[in-house]
Amino acid sequence: MNKLSEKIVLVTGSTKGIGRSIAEHFVALDAHVIVHGRNAEEVEKIRQQMGAKYGVAADLSSAEGCNKLIDQVSAIGSLEVLVNNTGIFGVKDFFETDDDEWEKYFQVNIMSSVRLCRQFMKTMLDNNSGSVINVASEAGFKPLPQMIHYSVSKTALISLSRGLAEITKGTQVTVNSILPGPTWTDGVEKYFDGLAKEEGKEIDEVISSYFDEHEPTSLIKRFVDVQEVAEATVFLSTNKAINGSALRVEGGIIRSI
Repeated sequence: MNKLSEKIVLVTGSTKGIGRSIAEHFVALDAHVIVHGRNAEEVEKIRQQMGAKYGVAADLSSAEGCNKLIDQVSAIGSLEVLVNNTGIFGVKDFFETDDDEWEKYFQVNIMSSVRLCRQFMKTMLDNNSGSVINVASEAGFKPLPQMIHYSVSKTALISLSRGLAEITKGTQVTVNSILPGPTWTDGVEKYFDGLAKEEGKEIDEVISSYFDEHEPTSLIKRFVDVQEVAEATVFLSTNKAINGSALRVEGGIIRSI
């Protein structure tokens, strides 16, 4: 029996990249998926393309935007799965990253998840059913010097996930984080463009040498595919024995046992 059939699933930041692939995988399992993005027209376009049941538009970089999303989702029904995928990243020198930039990353990458979990997890606990998956990064375990602000935000998200999982003890609610490694998306292409400019090289040259120079511990020596992240996310959402975990989908970059 399909555990996700007709269950309401919210995937934030699901109009492109990893989020879109995750949403598409849930749609394929007959879940009632809520597509989310900042632009209402784009959300509706993507919703129709993937055959999702619902679409909501809100900017999650502020409390007001999160509350707007919460109101829309609450009107639809009780969530069975919440995937906090919305996030920002970019290359920037630590000494040139000012307080405003740090605050921006804190609001988008951490507080959006805090606010949505605070709302929707309470209902899950009341219903004794549900799953939360926070999309973090291998950078949360292995901070990247060229994007320290991003790495710190993902470390916090991993910690948030484990802390929230403790609240679920003895229930049928689970909270986990998933740690994609370098995954090829439009956003990553922009990242490599920035990295190439920082190093004074052509983007093709940076891409070809990336794993040797920047991720030498990678065991797969390639970019993760968005579908691989999506498959792992669906797995986390249905396996009730996995709770409080940080699932690594990073090709072995984090050298540990």
